[in-house]
Amino acid sequence: MSAATRHIRAGFIPLLDAAPLIVAREQGFAEAEGIDLTLVRETSWASLRDRVAVGHFEAAHMLAPMAIAGSLALPPLPVPFIAPVAFGAGRNAITISQDMREMMGVKYDAAPLEAADAVARLATAKRAQMPDRPLVFAAVHAYSAHAALLRYWLAEGGLYTGTDVRLEFVPPPFMADALAAGMVDGCCVGEPWSSVAFKAGVGHILVAGDDIWPAGPDKVLGLRADWAAENEDMALRLVRALVAAAHWADDPAHTDDLAAMLAEARYLDKTQDVLLPGLTGRLASSGAGFARGGASRPEPAHAAWFATQMARWGDIDLTPEALAAATATYRPDIYAAALGDNARTGETPRTVTLFDGRIFDPRDAAGYLAALTAS
Repeated sequence: MSAATRHIRAGFIPLLDAAPLIVAREQGFAEAEGIDLTLVRETSWASLRDRVAVGHFEAAHMLAPMAIAGSLALPPLPVPFIAPVAFGAGRNAITISQDMREMMGVKYDAAPLEAADAVARLATAKRAQMPDRPLVFAAVHAYSAHAALLRYWLAEGGLYTGTDVRLEFVPPPFMADALAAGMVDGCCVGEPWSSVAFKAGVGHILVAGDDIWPAGPDKVLGLRADWAAENEDMALRLVRALVAAAHWADDPAHTDDLAAMLAEARYLDKTQDVLLPGLTGRLASSGAGFARGGASRPEPAHAAWFATQMARWGDIDLTPEALAAATATYRPDIYAAALGDNARTGETPRTVTLFDGRIFDPRDAAGYLAALTAS
């Protein structure tokens, strides 16, 4: 390998699920695969995506729907991506402002539908009193699992973004500030940013993302498709390093060391006590972890589900071609080639079930979408 092909620059957002990249560098898993891994912290998903698209980064900690959007040629910078590794599961939450909590009167452990109904009642009352100021919720990016889960959950309570609720997009590190400033009434964001808001006294964790989609995935390793094709061996090495790092991060014996590592100023720059709830507590209640339970394997059924949500909210038409392009973004074949016979241990099922009990089968994505839009 030449010096150029051995060096990989990877962007990440300061979130707990960047752990596989951070551990791969800090614990030597990347070095063991012959990779000189440089990590660059970014603030916003848009900036990270753009830097991968134009070649500043070879790899990135990326929102799964963002990778799919690139493969579907959605603007801006419609560059095809692939996702050969998933970065864990179950570490999102819907958090509301303290003012909203007081008006709703709901508890931390509210069931998702109970919480959605309470938000709907508040939205109706507020619309009657202040028709020009609807409830405002934020997600981290338009093409994110956060936006998809938030919209799905609100719709189960009878609320729709664009009519009943205004949807804004805020980078994860700014969510607690947006709640504190009264710019948003609630948000869906990955850890540790809900815990940051809670500890600062500006946010109330209403529903864990795990309660909406148990062990729901949302981040992937994003690679430009052309780079992965031209650097096949390096892509396989990177996958092996990240999966090994994910297994290390899942070991309870390493939790304290992991929290200390992630807390460093160059990574998440937060105290360990803010990081531990997402690593050990309710916000990871499914126990899926970073690799445990097949969490690191990219499951095409998940990509297909994200595509149905993009179609539900008008981003794409769910044609057979679009569905095929979305599912082809996820590359379990590369994952299997990198890991060999162990690649399918504990793989995720080929169906998806959220809190409402609807079963999504990717073989009938159109039927699933039709049932959602008819309800």
